[in-house]
Amino acid sequence: MRYLIILLLFCSSLRSKAQKFEFPKLPLRGSAISGLVPSNWKAIDTARGDLNADGLPDLALVLEFNSAVAEMRAYGDADTEIIKEIQKPRILAIYFKRKKTYDFAMQNNDFMLRDKEGGIYGDPYEGLAISNNILTLSFRGGSNWRWKLDYQFRLLHQQWTLIAAKNSYYHNASGEVDEKDYNFLTKEVKETIGNLHTENSNKTTTAPLYFGNLRTFSTFKKPWTWEIRKDEFL
Repeated sequence: MRYLIILLLFCSSLRSKAQKFEFPKLPLRGSAISGLVPSNWKAIDTARGDLNADGLPDLALVLEFNSAVAEMRAYGDADTEIIKEIQKPRILAIYFKRKKTYDFAMQNNDFMLRDKEGGIYGDPYEGLAISNNILTLSFRGGSNWRWKLDYQFRLLHQQWTLIAAKNSYYHNASGEVDEKDYNFLTKEVKETIGNLHTENSNKTTTAPLYFGNLRTFSTFKKPWTWEIRKDEFL
């Protein structure tokens, strides 16, 4: 009997270690942020503003798990260069404001960069904001050469759609900069090349953008996985 108990405990331990991390399903409704955050998670950032054009202040949340786990993360497109990393998972959540509650609108488990994905710079997460029915997500990272990404999403035809983005590379010491401003509604990109220290001499050009369908949170896996033009990733 003693050996049977030991064997059962051993098998139970193996099953526990083999269990894959699963993201929680967020609450469908709550009257305060505290009631929307699952156990073992915390809200690391929040923003309020009207996202569905009803005049009420909706709520966007960035949640982070309290410990690091193994995650498979994309570094190519959504299907290639999948790398296993040990880090704290994050969730982007959106709730629509009602009279007395916040009602669930969206949960995304992939798009938010984790705290180890900013290179030497550290945690790449810069913040989120809501203005003019648009949700803006900002990230930054790198070392001497640094990058900054801003994404703007709007609810169009019941889809959280990427309508604009900005991708900037700059040298922390020299000030050299290459900044691209994408407008996916007008299908144009503005590129500015120059120097942060002598902005008056910077050169800006405009070019057409060619792509298929507009990207949404469902079709855009995470930052750096969309090759918008040849060798140009967003």
